[in-house]
Amino acid sequence: MKRLIIALALLACMSADVSAQGWLNKLKDKAVQTVQGKVEDKVDQTVSDGMDQVLDGKSSSSKKDKKSKDAEMADVSEAGDATPTTGTSSDFKRGSVILFQDDVTAEQVGEFPSKWDLFQGTVETKTLGGVKAINLTDNAQVQPLIEEQGAYLPEEFTIEYDFYYWPTNQVPGNDGIGLNDLKMILAVTKDRSDFPGEGYDQGELTAFVLKHGVCDTQEHGYYFNGNKEGSFDYSFKKGWNHVALSFNKRALKVYFNDKRVVNLPRVNQPTWLCFQVPFEYINLTFIRNVVIAKGAVELYDRNAQNVSAVEKAIQETGKFVTNNILFDTGKATLKQESMIEIMRVAEYMKKNPTARFEVQGHTDNQGSDKINDPLSQQRAEAIVKALEGLGVDGFNLKAVGKGSHEPVADNSTEEGRAKNRRVEFIKR
Repeated sequence: MKRLIIALALLACMSADVSAQGWLNKLKDKAVQTVQGKVEDKVDQTVSDGMDQVLDGKSSSSKKDKKSKDAEMADVSEAGDATPTTGTSSDFKRGSVILFQDDVTAEQVGEFPSKWDLFQGTVETKTLGGVKAINLTDNAQVQPLIEEQGAYLPEEFTIEYDFYYWPTNQVPGNDGIGLNDLKMILAVTKDRSDFPGEGYDQGELTAFVLKHGVCDTQEHGYYFNGNKEGSFDYSFKKGWNHVALSFNKRALKVYFNDKRVVNLPRVNQPTWLCFQVPFEYINLTFIRNVVIAKGAVELYDRNAQNVSAVEKAIQETGKFVTNNILFDTGKATLKQESMIEIMRVAEYMKKNPTARFEVQGHTDNQGSDKINDPLSQQRAEAIVKALEGLGVDGFNLKAVGKGSHEPVADNSTEEGRAKNRRVEFIKR
């Protein structure tokens, strides 16, 4: 009896297996037919396209253009996901001649910053996150302290500064505040004794006004040429954020943390700069690392002749300073992207074959002098070698390593260290 039961059970299992297997085979066959149908349709379309190319005289070798069916299907999928892109959002480059610079490191905490002039409000040096910064409150209106009278902004210039951004729920002692409204204002007047505007109506006294730092929103605004306005979206991170502006004869661009957010083709010529904080919040609005430089992002004009920034800097200051010549970390090996800047320098030197230059390499203070001094010398020598390879007479070049002994910015911040890692071409 037991044997009969076991035999019947085995027979039932075999029947179930055969049925299940048959069902799976049918499912597989159906899937294969579906895929084959899609592939065949794709192949038919490819053949049809190929015939059209032959009729148009555009046929090429079938072996050269042959793809697998799977690859063709993948191409179709990728093409469907494609979106338009642009590669011009991070083209900012600081002007080559510094007109004004203040990293606040030399200021005394609690005092009015010595490189600034006040229209109204309260401004003083404080520490925030371990670094010194300028705190503006009580509807503060300030401008850089420039000794020369009247307009000082040239036809081509860049402006940079850092500001501290607080999300609303993290503002110290000010929960619920909805605005941290910092304005950068470019005036068009020659009289720097009067503030060029109030509120949202800047009138005919300004070329450009940037309004940003609105807590917990992405929308920021700007005004230009007196009565025109615009807005854009950008989300700041908590902490220090970098703002940069470039003006070149007519074109104005603004960058937040290296991303271009404003691109205006025609703006009136600005004459001077000021900042405004139109609210009375305490310990909320901070700026630092303000730099105004002569020179700008190249003007987009197909018919314009490019003017060498190297030549302009040397004519005006006797030297060309750049942060765009880069090396592998801890080495004297030039990165490939550095050759663009070196080629510009070489072009100038070949046009001036009797001029002699000292090529100075500078580092930040990370590491000891025992490492940095010879490293900076080796890097300067690598640049000289690269210039010689481009046809510059080596007799006119002298490599000098300065290490970290001549900083131009605060080595306690990453931004400052980046500025100190530089190369100077000094005409002798």
